[in-house]
Amino acid sequence: MKHWKKAVCLLISMSILFTYACPSEAATTNESIREKEAEIAEAKKEVSNLKSNLTDVEKLKEELEKSKSDLTAYVVELDGQLSSIQTKIEQYNTLITEKEEEIEETGKELEEAIEQQEQQYEAMKKRIKFMYEKGDTFYLELLLTSGGFADMTNKADYIEALSRYDRNKLEEYAQTTELIQLCKEELEAEKEVLDEAKLAVEQEEANVNTLIAEKEAQITAVSGDISNKEAAIKEYEDMIAQQNAEIAALEKAVAEEKARLAAENAQARIYNGGMFAFPLTSYTRISDEYGNRIHPILGTQQFHNGVDFAAPAGTPILAAYDGDVVAAAYSSSMGNYIMIDHGSGLYTIYMHASALYVSKGQTVTKGQTIAGVGTTGRSTGNHLHFSVRLNGSYVSPWNYIQ
Repeated sequence: MKHWKKAVCLLISMSILFTYACPSEAATTNESIREKEAEIAEAKKEVSNLKSNLTDVEKLKEELEKSKSDLTAYVVELDGQLSSIQTKIEQYNTLITEKEEEIEETGKELEEAIEQQEQQYEAMKKRIKFMYEKGDTFYLELLLTSGGFADMTNKADYIEALSRYDRNKLEEYAQTTELIQLCKEELEAEKEVLDEAKLAVEQEEANVNTLIAEKEAQITAVSGDISNKEAAIKEYEDMIAQQNAEIAALEKAVAEEKARLAAENAQARIYNGGMFAFPLTSYTRISDEYGNRIHPILGTQQFHNGVDFAAPAGTPILAAYDGDVVAAAYSSSMGNYIMIDHGSGLYTIYMHASALYVSKGQTVTKGQTIAGVGTTGRSTGNHLHFSVRLNGSYVSPWNYIQ
């Protein structure tokens, strides 16, 4: 009888010592651990990239010095740099939104892992209590009450399965604990990326303001140089003439297209006489009215072909009325600008935008956001220059704005 019991105990011991398995739950947790490790590594890489990709504004200013002798070239070069920085800011803001969503998702995963760990811990406590109370007696009684060798073998397999179950549960608990730690590390890494992205936005916005101030100072210096007043006035008039020529060329192209449509009996856009929406969602003040006025820098009477609305950078610019976008481009004088055909020879023009949100050929509706306020082109401060043209001539925007 003693030899029988020893054999049984040996069988139990071997079952416990040499039984291994990899259940699906453990495999899933292992996969989650690998994913977390990869995500933490990626977050650290993102932080490094954010720190290394910031604009070197001092270097840019040095490069811009070379083009200061030619104001037009200087403005074009600086606006290109501003556009590049603005693109970075938009990318950083997108990253901030993504990281906030990822942090929320990782937080949920952490909560789920902690809940799973607590459930595993409670289950293990019950199992340990049972083993402490029963010990080897449970297994021995199970085997000794076997009806025969076949029954004993079946029960030995059952004992082996129990041992495997205990091992797996302990392994799952250890993996869940590791996953919790990695979730916490990922949260910290994601928060570091978020904080770094916010700092990058602040730094790049400061860079934008620095370059804009440089640009404004240069335009004012060139235009306000008394010894060169005559040249400055001529340069300004040439700029306006070039601007008008660009717009007239666009109008001519549209007229030719409409003539082609008419020849094909196609319907061209017709203005129905409705009043325009205000072209900004909000504005601070009118910084320059439509009509003849004393130029603020040149000090001479000049015709101002639109209304300037001072507004913070990025303020949404709205399409004043339904129409077709015939231009969404950049010029050294108008900066980023949009021109919309409303039909019947009526056009609206929106100048100096920081960014354009529509493209040539696109149809827009009244009140649709088409751009953001900026100070690109020959501009000395964030504002929208809003012009209205009817049959090839500028008219007062106030005739149409409700």
